[in-house]
Amino acid sequence: MGFTFQINKDVQFCRNEQLLEKAQACIPQLHHTEVFPQRYVKAVDDAGMLGGIGVRETAAPEDALGKGDTVILDFGRHVTGSFSAHIDHHGSPMDAPLWLKIRFAEVPFELTSDINAYDGWLSSSWIQEESVHMDVLPAELVLSRRYSFRYVMITVMDTSPKWKVSFDRISVQAVSSAPEVYEPLQVHDDMLRKIADVSTATLAECMQEVFEDGPKRDRRLWLGDLRLQALADYAVFGETDIVRHCMYLFAAMTASDGRISANVFTSPDYQPDDSFLFDYSLFLTSVLYDYERFRYDEETLRDLYPVCRQMMVYARTFVDEDGCLRLPEEYPVFIDWSDAFDKSTAGQAVMIFVLRQFIELAGLCGEDAGEWQDLLARMERYAVQELFDENTGMFVSGAHKEINIASQVWMVLAGVLDHAHNHELMRKAVQELFPVHGIATPYMYHHIVQALFEAGLDDEAVSLMKAYWGKMIAMGADTFWEAFDPERPEYSPYGSPVVSSFCHAWSCTPVWLIRKYINREEF
Repeated sequence: MGFTFQINKDVQFCRNEQLLEKAQACIPQLHHTEVFPQRYVKAVDDAGMLGGIGVRETAAPEDALGKGDTVILDFGRHVTGSFSAHIDHHGSPMDAPLWLKIRFAEVPFELTSDINAYDGWLSSSWIQEESVHMDVLPAELVLSRRYSFRYVMITVMDTSPKWKVSFDRISVQAVSSAPEVYEPLQVHDDMLRKIADVSTATLAECMQEVFEDGPKRDRRLWLGDLRLQALADYAVFGETDIVRHCMYLFAAMTASDGRISANVFTSPDYQPDDSFLFDYSLFLTSVLYDYERFRYDEETLRDLYPVCRQMMVYARTFVDEDGCLRLPEEYPVFIDWSDAFDKSTAGQAVMIFVLRQFIELAGLCGEDAGEWQDLLARMERYAVQELFDENTGMFVSGAHKEINIASQVWMVLAGVLDHAHNHELMRKAVQELFPVHGIATPYMYHHIVQALFEAGLDDEAVSLMKAYWGKMIAMGADTFWEAFDPERPEYSPYGSPVVSSFCHAWSCTPVWLIRKYINREEF
């Protein structure tokens, strides 16, 4: 696990009300669509699906339902929204309340999971099951919480021997800020087209008033997710209000020392989390850089550049005279959930990557970037002289000079070597570090695929994209998952997949990768 709960009670935050007002002014419009179930299904064993559980269509119930009866509704696609149903009773007058359990599932195996056995470290309150009592029927059941799901399982826990119940007018008020009309990405390869379509669906479900990391769980704005979601958004929807809204929220609520929170809560009020990840803090610069490349916006640049600069001033305090990034334990780099590899070289590369972008932003603002150029040169020199191993032709990391995929990938993305050397570096990485082991997030797989493309190994990049995201589709994904290890499909960073998100922001990027590196389209 690469992230643990941080409790920083002593951190002091600043609130820039002017920036918060600008954030408020560009909240995207939410679109509501009524979605109806498409069929009744039952859960069945299916070795090819995640958790070995699939679904099979079944007939609608012919009679009213009594104690112990269960129905499963398939809405045909992943939806995020509020659930409602009209419920009536049949038989004698109600002599007891109706007791229902309603479970919402993004993937079929959640329908059969024993949620009472969950003992993971993340709160079980995220499990999407409700217990409902109704004293009077007929009535409209409107659940107040928002859910993220494709399947709904309704179990009649009890009625009375004297009467039963029926359900009709079942629907979901689905909600998203993604445009309702857009032009899908044109892809000639059938598998890549499926991957692009599922990527788009994933992004749309996570587009609420902010780019949520997952509509099922957390429902928060995370800065690392935001960077990737914004790129995917530019590739498909081109919606900039939501990007500006998210950037202004992070910029308006920084720590007094300049650090930027890893994530922001948006309800009931805007509040920064007291969790900090070094690479996530840096990525506000990346989001602003990508935004300005997509649509030059002088006002936003002038508003947010000073916040990015303050963060860079803070970040450089961790770089020693030799150009080595040395982070304290309480301010880690994320890179990936896994803690099974050393991340110091990848962290060095991330800062180099962001420094390049920051220097360009400084130029756009008319600021002399000489001191930053010097810092960049020092960090690059250290990377080449101290972290690149001539014997292996790869970058090493940590005291034990570990060679891992993250170090190679991020050094390629950081542009420390020239194209020819990057090509050779990733060629060796494919030979010696593939298949990838111990990495279980689409977040890290995105960077591996991008590094392959950047190094000119297009065939290898496409092959990995198909093998990774394509396997999720083969196992039943209609939105891409938060965590997926092809060697351990049921892996969860939380100790149990019951609370994992199966529609997650950082997994939506293939649509951007395809448009940029395969279609070669500028946007």
